[in-house]
Parts: sequence; C-alpha cells; structure tokens
Amino acid sequence: MVSGSFFEFHVALGADKMSFWDVQRKGTNCFNQEPSEAWFDAAKSLGVQWVRLAFDKWDGKERDFLMGDADHYRGLVKEDLAKLKMVLGWAAARDIKVVITPLGLPGNRWVQLNGGKRDLRLWRDRAYWEQAAAFWRDLAFALRGHPAVIGYNILNEPTPEMGTGLSEYADADAYAEWYRKNRGTPRDIVAFYQTIIARIRSVDRETPIMLDSGWFAKPNAFTFWPRLKDDRILYSVHMYEPFTFTSHLNFSEHKGYAYPGRVPFNGRTEIWDRDRIRTFLTPFLRWAKDRGIPSNRLVVAEFGCYRRNKGAGAYLGDVIQVLNENSLHWAFYSFREDGWDGMDYELGSGGLGEAYWKAKGAGLNPPLPRRNNPLFEVIRHQFQPDI
Repeated sequence: MVSGSFFEFHVALGADKMSFWDVQRKGTNCFNQEPSEAWFDAAKSLGVQWVRLAFDKWDGKERDFLMGDADHYRGLVKEDLAKLKMVLGWAAARDIKVVITPLGLPGNRWVQLNGGKRDLRLWRDRAYWEQAAAFWRDLAFALRGHPAVIGYNILNEPTPEMGTGLSEYADADAYAEWYRKNRGTPRDIVAFYQTIIARIRSVDRETPIMLDSGWFAKPNAFTFWPRLKDDRILYSVHMYEPFTFTSHLNFSEHKGYAYPGRVPFNGRTEIWDRDRIRTFLTPFLRWAKDRGIPSNRLVVAEFGCYRRNKGAGAYLGDVIQVLNENSLHWAFYSFREDGWDGMDYELGSGGLGEAYWKAKGAGLNPPLPRRNNPLFEVIRHQFQPDI
C-alpha cells in the first residue's frame, strides 16, 4: 500500500510537470549523432525552453541504442541508459526541459538505421506491441521523476497507414473509412497508443505523454481519433508542407519553387502562402475543438525548411505566425544538427564556401560558419524578442 504522503508527493509532481504545458512553449529538436554539453549551452543562450531529444543515432553498446535489439527487446542497455541520464543531467543543469523521443521501437527500427528500408513489423504483428510496451515501461520507470523530463513522445512519425492505399493527404471521411477497416488490427494506432500509455502509467502516472498522429504526423491524420481518457496527453503533428518546396530536393534538383508561390502539391499546383498554411493545419485544430481539447494540449513538434530554398525565411515566419496565433506549442527543426547543415539556419541561405569543403576533403573538421543572418533572425526573435 502507498502511504498518503508518498501519493500526495507524486500527484503534486505530476501537476507540476503538466503545468509546464499550460502556457505556450517554444523549443527545438536535437537529433544529433553526438550529444554534447556545448549544444545545451548554445540552446540555453538562445532561450530554448524545451527540446525534443532523439537518441537513436548515438553510439551504443549493442546494435540499437538503449533497446539493444529492435528485433527482440530484452531490456534496457544499462550503459546506454547511463549515457542518456548524463545528457538529461546537462539539460537539467541549464533548466531546459526534454521530451524523450525514440525514432524507432521494437519491430519498427528507424529507416536510416535499417538500410533505408521501412520496418513495418510493429504494424503487422501485435507481438511487437508487447515488446514496445515493455521498452516504454522500463524507460518510464528509469526516468520517472527526472527534473528535466517533461514528456514521453512514444514514437516519432508513425506510419501504420503505409502500404494500405490511404493517401497521406486523405480527407476526414477517407481516414474514418481506413480506421473502420483497420480497427482491432495491428494497424490500429489508437489501440496501440492506449496499450503503451497503460504500460507507462503502471510505473509513472505523472509525466505527460506526447502522441504523434499517423502518416508521418500529418495534421489530417487525427481526424478519426477520440479524445483519450488520460488527462496528461499532448497531441502532436509535424509541418513540412508543401514538401515539394521545403525539401532539399527543391534546391539540389534545381526545381526552384519559391515561397510564397505556386507549388505542386497532392497531384495539383497550388498557391502556398500563410493562408494556405492555416488551411492545411485546420483539420487538426477543428478535430481538437470538436473534442474539447484546448490549444495548450496541441503541439507542432517539428517544422522546417531547407535553408537554401527561395523564401525559406518567409515560410518559417508564416508557419510560426500561424502557430502563435493559435497558441500552439512548437519546436523548430533543427538547431545545430551535427550530421547535416540543411536546416541549420544560423548558416544562412548561402553555401558553406570553398575553404570549408576543401578542409573537409582533407579530413579536417572545420567549424561551421554560424553567424547572425536574416534567416536565423526569424527563429532567434521568437526566443529573444527584446534583443
């Protein structure tokens, strides 16, 4: 039996964790290959309030960091857990809150760590639901009460719809029909999340849980969901549309689509501007309103644009304005990523320069030429409005 004082302490702790999300929070994503204290120092200097932290790229003792083997989960790897706790300590020391965000789970190894192939076993075999639930139970037990951890994002960009014929941009009726056909199967994302939530809550009743919608966290993919009963749930989508514009392929393949402007999208060419961004996010906002979910439980956990595309700054500014006018929590992608410079907005909209690439070619590790510039100013001003 739990003593009254113990119970009251944990209820109070839970209230504190959830209350973090009662006002709009602005953050970033850290999907780096190597975590460092310097990264958290820089995030603190910028004024970042929260970080969506993915650990899958980190070097671990076994094949898959922390879970050991995504083919057969047997328990957390203690050496990897120690590394994760060390990084969380860096965040706590700087009063930066962290949402733990696996890019993969048992039966769903992240595509970039799986030879470029999508791993859909999680959505085909319920045995992997049990392994994923065991992983999250163990992780929640290990991290419960940690001062830096302000959320568990169960899985980044789930794709149970993949291979079923449902378009990523389907309307509400098509999503409802898809769910009717797949309810009770391993593709039932609502039931999957309910399974994981129950297992987390068996060891940690307090930490908020963040849920990405299906089809890579599309805003329209929530339309058939009920409001879940747990009162510490955050509902999350990502915003990279129109992908024909925001992608690095727009620059590298010399398509040259600009923002605002006419861009191919979902089989037709449309004008994309601030109003079109509002329209694209409307299904998510309408779904939440219809179910009585307040805006402070809604998150746009990723948005971004390849920094060299024409109008990248205008796009970022318009996305942020739409999110702010709806008081949504958000996290831009990304801040000082160590594996790719394409969305490192401190580098501006130009190239890195011949000297940089010559040094890289010579096997050196030259510093990236980060600096104040108009593109990054769009981001920086959100965290430092008075500077």
